[in-house]
Amino acid sequence: MSTLAQREETGSPRFEGSPPADGIPFKGNPPLLSDRNPAHSDDLTLADRCSSPPQLIQVFSELGVEGLLVEYEDMFPYGGELQLLQATAQPAYSREDLLLLQDCARSAGLEVIPLVQTFGHMEFVLKHQSMLHLREVPHCLGTLNPHKEEAVKVVLEMLRQVVELHPGVRTLHIGADEVYLLGEGEDSRRWLASPGRTVEQLFLDHVTKVARAVKEAWPHVTVIMWDDMMREMSGETLKACGLVGLVQPMLWDYNPNLDVEQTVSLLEKYSGAGLSELWAASCFKGSTAVDTCVTCTQSHVDNHLQWLKVAASVSAAVNLKGIAITGWQRYDHLSVLCELMPVALPSLASCLQTLIHGHFGHEAGSRVKELLGVSSVEVEAMERTAADDTRFPGRRLAESIVEISFLLNSEELRFFENNKYAAALQQKAAAVREEMLRFYPDATAQEWMEEHVGPVMTPIQRIMEEIGACVNTQ
Repeated sequence: MSTLAQREETGSPRFEGSPPADGIPFKGNPPLLSDRNPAHSDDLTLADRCSSPPQLIQVFSELGVEGLLVEYEDMFPYGGELQLLQATAQPAYSREDLLLLQDCARSAGLEVIPLVQTFGHMEFVLKHQSMLHLREVPHCLGTLNPHKEEAVKVVLEMLRQVVELHPGVRTLHIGADEVYLLGEGEDSRRWLASPGRTVEQLFLDHVTKVARAVKEAWPHVTVIMWDDMMREMSGETLKACGLVGLVQPMLWDYNPNLDVEQTVSLLEKYSGAGLSELWAASCFKGSTAVDTCVTCTQSHVDNHLQWLKVAASVSAAVNLKGIAITGWQRYDHLSVLCELMPVALPSLASCLQTLIHGHFGHEAGSRVKELLGVSSVEVEAMERTAADDTRFPGRRLAESIVEISFLLNSEELRFFENNKYAAALQQKAAAVREEMLRFYPDATAQEWMEEHVGPVMTPIQRIMEEIGACVNTQ
Protein backbone atom coordinates (compact mmCIF):
# COMPACT_ATOMS: atom_id res chain seq x y z
CA MET A 1 0.00 0.00 0.00
CA SER A 2 1.13 3.53 -0.41
CA THR A 3 1.37 6.47 1.90
CA LEU A 4 0.26 9.94 0.95
CA ALA A 5 0.63 13.05 3.03
CA GLN A 6 -2.10 15.64 2.80
CA ARG A 7 -2.98 19.26 3.34
CA GLU A 8 -2.55 21.88 5.90
CA GLU A 9 -2.62 25.65 6.54
CA THR A 10 -4.36 28.81 5.59
CA GLY A 11 -7.88 29.88 5.82
CA SER A 12 -9.50 27.85 3.19
CA PRO A 13 -8.84 24.18 2.65
CA ARG A 14 -6.71 21.64 4.45
CA PHE A 15 -3.01 21.18 3.45
CA GLU A 16 -0.38 23.21 5.22
CA GLY A 17 0.85 25.97 3.09
CA SER A 18 -0.56 26.12 -0.31
CA PRO A 19 2.19 25.22 -2.60
CA PRO A 20 3.18 22.84 0.01
CA ALA A 21 0.23 23.11 2.24
CA ASP A 22 0.82 22.83 5.90
CA GLY A 23 -1.41 20.21 7.23
CA ILE A 24 -0.60 17.58 4.96
CA PRO A 25 2.85 17.91 3.92
CA PHE A 26 2.89 17.36 0.33
CA LYS A 27 -0.53 14.04 2.91
CA GLY A 28 7.92 2.94 3.42
CA ASN A 29 5.89 0.69 2.14
CA PRO A 30 3.95 0.24 5.31
CA PRO A 31 2.05 -2.96 5.78
CA LEU A 32 -1.16 -0.98 5.35
CA LEU A 33 -0.19 0.45 2.02
CA SER A 34 0.12 -1.46 -1.12
CA ASP A 35 1.62 0.88 -3.59
CA ARG A 36 1.44 4.48 -2.40
CA ASN A 37 1.48 6.33 0.91
CA PRO A 38 0.75 9.99 0.23
CA ALA A 39 1.03 12.76 2.75
CA HIS A 40 -1.78 15.29 2.56
CA SER A 41 -1.43 19.02 2.88
CA ASP A 42 -4.26 21.46 2.93
CA ASP A 43 -3.61 25.06 2.12
CA LEU A 44 -6.72 26.56 3.41
CA THR A 45 -5.35 29.91 2.48
CA LEU A 46 -1.88 29.93 3.78
CA ALA A 47 1.21 29.82 1.67
CA ASP A 48 3.98 27.98 3.42
CA ARG A 49 7.46 29.38 2.98
CA CYS A 50 8.62 26.87 5.57
CA SER A 51 11.95 26.27 3.91
CA SER A 52 12.12 25.93 0.16
CA PRO A 53 9.96 23.28 -1.53
CA PRO A 54 13.04 21.16 -2.32
CA GLN A 55 14.06 20.97 1.35
CA LEU A 56 10.61 20.24 2.70
CA ILE A 57 9.82 17.66 0.04
CA GLN A 58 13.18 15.99 0.61
CA VAL A 59 12.33 15.72 4.31
CA PHE A 60 8.97 14.15 3.45
CA SER A 61 10.67 11.65 1.15
CA GLU A 62 13.24 10.69 3.79
CA LEU A 63 10.44 10.19 6.31
CA GLY A 64 8.77 7.66 4.01
CA VAL A 65 6.14 9.68 2.16
CA GLU A 66 5.44 8.40 -1.35
CA GLY A 67 3.14 11.09 -2.68
CA LEU A 68 1.57 14.46 -1.98
CA LEU A 69 -2.20 14.89 -1.82
CA VAL A 70 -2.56 18.63 -2.19
CA GLU A 71 -5.72 20.68 -1.61
CA TYR A 72 -5.00 24.20 -2.82
CA GLU A 73 -8.38 25.86 -2.33
CA ASP A 74 -8.00 29.62 -2.88
CA MET A 75 -4.20 29.40 -3.08
CA PHE A 76 -4.45 27.98 -6.61
CA PRO A 77 -3.80 30.55 -9.39
CA TYR A 78 -7.21 30.30 -11.00
CA GLY A 79 -7.59 32.42 -14.11
CA GLY A 80 -10.30 33.83 -16.34
CA GLU A 81 -13.74 34.04 -14.76
CA LEU A 82 -12.46 32.05 -11.78
CA GLN A 83 -9.73 34.52 -10.88
CA LEU A 84 -11.94 35.89 -8.11
CA LEU A 85 -11.42 32.59 -6.24
CA GLN A 86 -7.80 33.47 -5.51
CA ALA A 87 -6.96 34.50 -1.95
CA THR A 88 -6.73 38.24 -1.30
CA ALA A 89 -5.19 38.27 2.19
CA GLN A 90 -1.98 37.02 0.61
CA PRO A 91 -0.89 36.14 -2.93
CA ALA A 92 -1.96 32.77 -4.28
CA TYR A 93 0.69 30.46 -5.62
CA SER A 94 1.96 31.34 -9.03
CA ARG A 95 2.05 28.88 -11.91
CA GLU A 96 5.82 28.81 -11.49
CA ASP A 97 5.43 27.92 -7.80
CA LEU A 98 3.30 24.90 -8.60
CA LEU A 99 5.50 23.69 -11.45
CA LEU A 100 8.51 23.94 -9.11
CA LEU A 101 6.63 21.96 -6.48
CA GLN A 102 5.91 19.21 -8.99
CA ASP A 103 9.50 19.18 -10.24
CA CYS A 104 10.78 18.83 -6.68
CA ALA A 105 8.29 16.06 -5.94
CA ARG A 106 9.19 14.22 -9.13
CA SER A 107 12.90 14.44 -8.31
CA ALA A 108 12.18 12.93 -4.90
CA GLY A 109 10.07 10.16 -6.42
CA LEU A 110 6.76 11.52 -5.10
CA GLU A 111 3.49 11.62 -7.02
CA VAL A 112 1.45 14.83 -6.69
CA ILE A 113 -2.31 14.24 -6.41
CA PRO A 114 -4.43 17.41 -6.58
CA LEU A 115 -7.59 17.54 -4.46
CA VAL A 116 -10.39 19.76 -5.76
CA GLN A 117 -13.64 20.00 -3.81
CA THR A 118 -16.63 19.57 -6.13
CA PHE A 119 -19.70 19.41 -3.86
CA GLY A 120 -19.16 20.06 -0.14
CA HIS A 121 -16.57 22.35 1.48
CA MET A 122 -17.00 24.86 -1.32
CA GLU A 123 -16.78 27.83 1.06
CA PHE A 124 -13.91 29.45 -0.79
CA VAL A 125 -16.10 29.54 -3.91
CA LEU A 126 -19.57 30.16 -2.52
CA LYS A 127 -18.53 32.97 -0.17
CA HIS A 128 -18.24 35.34 -3.14
CA GLN A 129 -21.17 37.61 -3.93
CA SER A 130 -21.26 36.52 -7.56
CA MET A 131 -21.50 32.85 -6.49
CA LEU A 132 -24.20 33.13 -3.80
CA HIS A 133 -26.90 31.87 -6.15
CA LEU A 134 -25.01 28.58 -6.54
CA ARG A 135 -25.47 27.57 -2.88
CA GLU A 136 -27.79 24.70 -1.98
CA VAL A 137 -29.32 26.89 0.73
CA PRO A 138 -28.58 30.61 1.25
CA HIS A 139 -27.16 30.24 4.78
CA CYS A 140 -24.74 27.38 4.01
CA LEU A 141 -21.49 28.47 2.36
CA GLY A 142 -20.17 24.96 1.88
CA THR A 143 -22.65 23.05 -0.27
CA LEU A 144 -23.11 23.51 -4.00
CA ASN A 145 -26.55 23.42 -5.63
CA PRO A 146 -26.26 20.37 -7.94
CA HIS A 147 -29.30 21.43 -9.98
CA LYS A 148 -27.68 24.60 -11.29
CA GLU A 149 -26.01 24.06 -14.66
CA GLU A 150 -23.72 26.99 -13.89
CA ALA A 151 -22.59 25.29 -10.66
CA VAL A 152 -21.50 22.20 -12.56
CA LYS A 153 -19.70 24.36 -15.13
CA VAL A 154 -17.77 26.13 -12.35
CA VAL A 155 -16.68 22.80 -10.88
CA LEU A 156 -15.58 21.42 -14.24
CA GLU A 157 -13.65 24.60 -15.05
CA MET A 158 -11.87 24.39 -11.69
CA LEU A 159 -10.91 20.80 -12.46
CA ARG A 160 -9.73 21.72 -15.97
CA GLN A 161 -7.44 24.48 -14.74
CA VAL A 162 -5.97 22.33 -11.97
CA VAL A 163 -5.34 19.34 -14.23
CA GLU A 164 -3.77 21.50 -16.94
CA LEU A 165 -1.33 22.93 -14.40
CA HIS A 166 -0.37 19.39 -13.37
CA PRO A 167 1.03 17.93 -16.60
CA GLY A 168 1.27 14.17 -16.41
CA VAL A 169 -1.15 13.92 -13.48
CA ARG A 170 -2.22 10.33 -12.90
CA THR A 171 -4.64 10.68 -9.99
CA LEU A 172 -7.22 13.32 -9.07
CA HIS A 173 -9.23 13.63 -5.83
CA ILE A 174 -12.68 15.22 -6.28
CA GLY A 175 -13.49 15.60 -2.57
CA ALA A 176 -17.28 15.39 -1.98
CA ASP A 177 -17.17 15.02 1.81
CA GLU A 178 -19.52 16.61 4.34
CA VAL A 179 -22.12 17.85 1.87
CA TYR A 180 -24.20 19.46 4.58
CA LEU A 181 -27.90 20.33 4.12
CA LEU A 182 -28.10 18.59 0.76
CA GLY A 183 -31.75 18.21 -0.19
CA GLU A 184 -32.94 21.24 1.79
CA GLY A 185 -32.71 23.82 -0.98
CA GLU A 186 -35.78 24.84 -2.97
CA ASP A 187 -34.51 23.21 -6.16
CA SER A 188 -33.75 19.99 -4.32
CA ARG A 189 -37.14 19.94 -2.59
CA ARG A 190 -38.88 20.20 -5.94
CA TRP A 191 -36.68 17.44 -7.36
CA LEU A 192 -37.27 15.20 -4.34
CA ALA A 193 -41.03 15.65 -4.63
CA SER A 194 -41.09 13.14 -7.50
CA PRO A 195 -41.78 9.56 -6.34
CA GLY A 196 -38.74 7.37 -5.74
CA ARG A 197 -36.19 10.16 -5.55
CA THR A 198 -33.90 10.40 -2.51
CA VAL A 199 -31.10 12.58 -1.16
CA GLU A 200 -28.77 9.61 -1.67
CA GLN A 201 -29.64 9.57 -5.37
CA LEU A 202 -29.19 13.35 -5.54
CA PHE A 203 -25.67 13.03 -4.14
CA LEU A 204 -24.74 10.10 -6.35
CA ASP A 205 -26.07 11.75 -9.51
CA HIS A 206 -23.84 14.79 -9.02
CA VAL A 207 -20.61 12.97 -8.17
CA THR A 208 -21.22 10.50 -11.00
CA LYS A 209 -21.65 13.41 -13.42
CA VAL A 210 -18.39 14.97 -12.22
CA ALA A 211 -16.45 11.69 -12.26
CA ARG A 212 -17.66 10.85 -15.77
CA ALA A 213 -16.65 14.28 -17.01
CA VAL A 214 -13.16 13.75 -15.59
CA LYS A 215 -12.81 10.32 -17.20
CA GLU A 216 -14.10 11.62 -20.55
CA ALA A 217 -11.64 14.52 -20.55
CA TRP A 218 -8.69 12.57 -19.13
CA PRO A 219 -9.28 8.80 -19.56
CA HIS A 220 -5.92 7.95 -18.00
CA VAL A 221 -6.65 9.73 -14.70
CA THR A 222 -7.72 7.74 -11.64
CA VAL A 223 -10.49 9.46 -9.65
CA ILE A 224 -10.60 9.34 -5.84
CA MET A 225 -13.41 10.70 -3.65
CA TRP A 226 -14.19 10.87 0.08
CA ASP A 227 -16.57 8.16 1.26
CA ASP A 228 -18.52 9.65 4.19
CA MET A 229 -21.66 10.59 2.25
CA MET A 230 -22.00 6.94 1.12
CA ARG A 231 -21.57 5.24 4.49
CA GLU A 232 -25.28 4.80 5.20
CA MET A 233 -26.14 3.69 1.66
CA SER A 234 -27.00 0.07 0.98
CA GLY A 235 -24.79 -2.14 -1.12
CA GLU A 236 -27.57 -2.38 -3.71
CA THR A 237 -27.77 1.41 -4.01
CA LEU A 238 -24.02 1.70 -4.48
CA LYS A 239 -23.90 -1.12 -6.99
CA ALA A 240 -26.52 0.55 -9.17
CA CYS A 241 -25.35 4.15 -8.82
CA GLY A 242 -22.96 4.33 -11.75
CA LEU A 243 -19.81 5.04 -9.73
CA VAL A 244 -18.45 1.51 -10.10
CA GLY A 245 -15.41 1.70 -12.34
CA LEU A 246 -15.35 5.50 -12.13
CA VAL A 247 -14.06 6.27 -8.64
CA GLN A 248 -11.99 4.85 -5.81
CA PRO A 249 -13.52 5.77 -2.41
CA MET A 250 -11.18 7.01 0.31
CA LEU A 251 -12.41 6.20 3.84
CA TRP A 252 -11.36 8.82 6.36
CA ASP A 253 -11.33 8.34 10.12
CA TYR A 254 -8.94 10.30 12.35
CA ASN A 255 -10.14 8.97 15.71
CA PRO A 256 -7.45 7.40 17.94
CA ASN A 257 -10.20 4.97 18.98
CA LEU A 258 -11.33 4.21 15.44
CA ASP A 259 -13.96 1.44 15.40
CA VAL A 260 -12.11 -1.37 13.61
CA GLU A 261 -15.09 -3.69 13.16
CA GLN A 262 -17.29 -0.95 11.73
CA THR A 263 -14.57 0.25 9.36
CA VAL A 264 -13.88 -3.26 8.10
CA SER A 265 -17.61 -3.69 7.50
CA LEU A 266 -17.67 -0.49 5.43
CA LEU A 267 -14.74 -1.60 3.31
CA GLU A 268 -16.37 -4.97 2.71
CA LYS A 269 -19.65 -3.29 1.74
CA TYR A 270 -17.95 -1.00 -0.78
CA SER A 271 -15.96 -3.88 -2.22
CA GLY A 272 -19.05 -6.08 -2.46
CA ALA A 273 -20.83 -3.30 -4.36
CA GLY A 274 -18.08 -3.26 -6.99
CA LEU A 275 -16.07 -0.38 -5.52
CA SER A 276 -13.22 -2.76 -4.87
CA GLU A 277 -10.28 -0.33 -5.16
CA LEU A 278 -10.23 1.60 -1.90
CA TRP A 279 -8.10 4.00 0.09
CA ALA A 280 -7.74 4.81 3.78
CA ALA A 281 -7.17 8.28 5.24
CA SER A 282 -5.60 8.79 8.65
CA CYS A 283 -4.35 12.02 10.24
CA PHE A 284 -1.11 13.39 11.68
CA LYS A 285 -2.35 16.87 12.60
CA GLY A 286 -5.34 19.19 12.60
CA SER A 287 -8.05 16.84 13.89
CA THR A 288 -7.78 17.12 17.68
CA ALA A 289 -9.54 20.45 18.24
CA VAL A 290 -10.32 23.43 16.06
CA ASP A 291 -7.79 25.71 17.79
CA THR A 292 -5.04 23.28 18.84
CA CYS A 293 -1.53 24.76 18.63
CA VAL A 294 0.69 21.84 19.69
CA THR A 295 0.37 18.41 18.09
CA CYS A 296 0.04 15.32 20.28
CA THR A 297 1.99 12.55 18.55
CA GLN A 298 0.56 9.68 20.61
CA SER A 299 -3.02 10.46 19.65
CA HIS A 300 -2.21 10.30 15.94
CA VAL A 301 -0.03 7.20 16.31
CA ASP A 302 -3.00 5.50 17.98
CA ASN A 303 -5.13 6.34 14.95
CA HIS A 304 -2.60 4.61 12.69
CA LEU A 305 -2.41 1.57 14.95
CA GLN A 306 -6.16 1.20 14.53
CA TRP A 307 -5.85 1.48 10.76
CA LEU A 308 -3.25 -1.29 10.83
CA LYS A 309 -5.81 -3.50 12.60
CA VAL A 310 -8.31 -2.66 9.87
CA ALA A 311 -5.84 -3.60 7.14
CA ALA A 312 -5.12 -6.90 8.87
CA SER A 313 -8.83 -7.72 9.20
CA VAL A 314 -10.28 -7.13 5.73
CA SER A 315 -10.82 -9.99 3.32
CA ALA A 316 -8.61 -10.64 0.31
CA ALA A 317 -11.36 -9.24 -1.91
CA VAL A 318 -10.71 -5.73 -0.60
CA ASN A 319 -7.99 -3.97 -2.58
CA LEU A 320 -6.70 -1.37 -0.11
CA LYS A 321 -4.42 0.65 -2.35
CA GLY A 322 -2.85 3.03 0.14
CA ILE A 323 -3.32 5.45 2.99
CA ALA A 324 -3.41 9.23 2.87
CA ILE A 325 -1.88 10.61 6.04
CA THR A 326 -3.78 13.87 6.22
CA GLY A 327 -2.68 17.06 7.92
CA TRP A 328 -5.32 19.75 8.22
CA GLN A 329 -4.61 23.45 8.54
CA ARG A 330 -8.20 24.42 9.31
CA TYR A 331 -11.42 22.56 10.01
CA ASP A 332 -12.95 24.50 7.15
CA HIS A 333 -12.30 27.65 5.15
CA LEU A 334 -13.68 29.94 7.84
CA SER A 335 -12.07 28.29 10.87
CA VAL A 336 -8.95 29.34 12.76
CA LEU A 337 -5.52 27.91 12.00
CA CYS A 338 -4.78 24.47 13.45
CA GLU A 339 -1.28 23.20 14.19
CA LEU A 340 1.39 24.56 11.84
CA MET A 341 3.57 22.09 9.97
CA PRO A 342 6.74 22.50 12.09
CA VAL A 343 5.03 21.41 15.33
CA ALA A 344 3.58 18.38 13.52
CA LEU A 345 6.70 16.96 11.84
CA PRO A 346 7.46 14.58 14.76
CA SER A 347 3.88 13.32 14.53
CA LEU A 348 4.11 12.77 10.77
CA ALA A 349 7.40 10.92 11.15
CA SER A 350 5.98 8.78 13.96
CA CYS A 351 2.85 7.90 12.00
CA LEU A 352 4.91 6.87 8.99
CA GLN A 353 7.21 4.73 11.11
CA THR A 354 4.15 3.12 12.70
CA LEU A 355 2.97 2.04 9.25
CA ILE A 356 6.43 0.94 8.15
CA HIS A 357 7.08 -1.18 11.26
CA GLY A 358 3.51 -2.32 11.82
CA HIS A 359 3.64 -0.97 15.38
CA PHE A 360 5.27 1.86 17.31
CA GLY A 361 7.93 0.51 19.61
CA HIS A 362 11.51 1.36 20.54
CA GLU A 363 12.87 0.81 17.02
CA ALA A 364 10.27 3.03 15.36
CA GLY A 365 10.69 5.75 18.00
CA SER A 366 14.47 5.68 17.66
CA ARG A 367 14.17 6.00 13.90
CA VAL A 368 12.01 9.12 14.26
CA LYS A 369 14.53 10.70 16.63
CA GLU A 370 17.35 9.87 14.23
CA LEU A 371 15.55 11.22 11.16
CA LEU A 372 14.62 14.54 12.79
CA GLY A 373 17.51 14.89 15.22
CA VAL A 374 15.23 15.15 18.25
CA SER A 375 15.24 13.71 21.76
CA SER A 376 11.52 12.88 21.87
CA VAL A 377 8.73 12.08 19.43
CA GLU A 378 6.48 14.50 21.34
CA VAL A 379 7.25 18.07 20.29
CA GLU A 380 6.45 19.31 23.82
CA ALA A 381 9.12 17.06 25.33
CA MET A 382 11.97 17.72 22.89
CA GLU A 383 15.19 19.17 24.22
CA ARG A 384 15.54 22.76 23.09
CA THR A 385 18.21 23.87 20.65
CA ALA A 386 19.50 27.27 19.61
CA ALA A 387 20.03 26.29 15.99
CA ASP A 388 17.84 25.12 13.13
CA ASP A 389 18.43 21.67 11.68
CA THR A 390 18.01 20.80 8.00
CA ARG A 391 16.50 17.50 9.15
CA PHE A 392 13.70 19.43 10.90
CA PRO A 393 12.66 22.57 8.98
CA GLY A 394 11.11 25.11 11.33
CA ARG A 395 12.34 23.47 14.53
CA ARG A 396 12.93 26.76 16.34
CA LEU A 397 9.43 27.91 15.42
CA ALA A 398 8.00 24.66 16.77
CA GLU A 399 9.86 25.11 20.04
CA SER A 400 8.72 28.73 20.35
CA ILE A 401 5.09 27.72 19.80
CA VAL A 402 5.39 25.08 22.52
CA GLU A 403 6.81 27.67 24.92
CA ILE A 404 4.16 30.30 24.25
CA SER A 405 1.40 27.68 24.46
CA PHE A 406 2.63 26.83 27.97
CA LEU A 407 2.42 30.48 28.94
CA LEU A 408 -1.01 30.93 27.37
CA ASN A 409 -2.35 28.05 29.45
CA SER A 410 -0.60 29.09 32.66
CA GLU A 411 -2.90 29.54 35.66
CA GLU A 412 -0.59 32.22 37.02
CA LEU A 413 -1.00 34.19 33.82
CA ARG A 414 -4.75 33.73 33.57
CA PHE A 415 -5.33 34.94 37.12
CA PHE A 416 -2.70 37.64 36.77
CA GLU A 417 -1.00 36.54 39.99
CA ASN A 418 2.50 37.37 38.87
CA ASN A 419 3.54 40.19 36.55
CA LYS A 420 6.57 38.25 35.35
CA TYR A 421 4.28 35.93 33.38
CA ALA A 422 2.78 38.87 31.52
CA ALA A 423 6.23 40.15 30.65
CA ALA A 424 7.36 36.68 29.60
CA LEU A 425 4.32 36.32 27.37
CA GLN A 426 4.99 39.62 25.65
CA GLN A 427 8.62 38.66 25.01
CA LYS A 428 7.72 35.20 23.76
CA ALA A 429 4.95 36.54 21.51
CA ALA A 430 7.43 38.86 19.84
CA ALA A 431 9.89 35.98 19.41
CA VAL A 432 7.24 33.68 17.92
CA ARG A 433 6.11 36.32 15.44
CA GLU A 434 9.70 37.01 14.38
CA GLU A 435 10.38 33.30 13.87
CA MET A 436 7.09 32.75 12.06
CA LEU A 437 7.91 35.46 9.53
CA ARG A 438 10.88 33.36 8.40
CA PHE A 439 8.43 30.77 7.08
CA TYR A 440 5.03 32.35 6.58
CA PRO A 441 3.62 35.53 5.04
CA ASP A 442 2.94 38.45 7.36
CA ALA A 443 -0.83 37.96 7.03
CA THR A 444 -0.54 34.40 8.32
CA ALA A 445 1.67 35.39 11.24
CA GLN A 446 -0.72 38.20 12.13
CA GLU A 447 -3.73 35.88 11.98
CA TRP A 448 -2.05 33.26 14.17
CA MET A 449 -1.10 35.85 16.79
CA GLU A 450 -4.59 37.39 16.83
CA GLU A 451 -6.30 34.01 17.15
CA HIS A 452 -4.07 32.32 19.69
CA VAL A 453 -2.26 35.06 21.62
CA GLY A 454 -4.63 38.01 21.35
CA PRO A 455 -7.46 36.59 23.52
CA VAL A 456 -5.02 36.35 26.45
CA MET A 457 -2.62 39.19 25.72
CA THR A 458 -5.16 41.93 24.99
CA PRO A 459 -6.98 41.79 28.37
CA ILE A 460 -3.65 41.67 30.22
CA GLN A 461 -2.35 44.70 28.36
CA ARG A 462 -5.57 46.54 29.21
CA ILE A 463 -5.20 45.67 32.92
CA MET A 464 -1.56 46.74 32.94
CA GLU A 465 -2.50 50.06 31.33
CA GLU A 466 -5.23 50.61 33.92
CA ILE A 467 -2.85 49.78 36.76
CA GLY A 468 -0.31 52.20 35.34
CA ALA A 469 -2.95 54.92 35.06
CA CYS A 470 -3.98 54.39 38.69
CA VAL A 471 -0.37 54.58 39.88
CA ASN A 472 0.27 57.75 37.92
CA THR A 473 -2.75 59.52 39.43
CA GLN A 474 -1.66 58.91 43.02
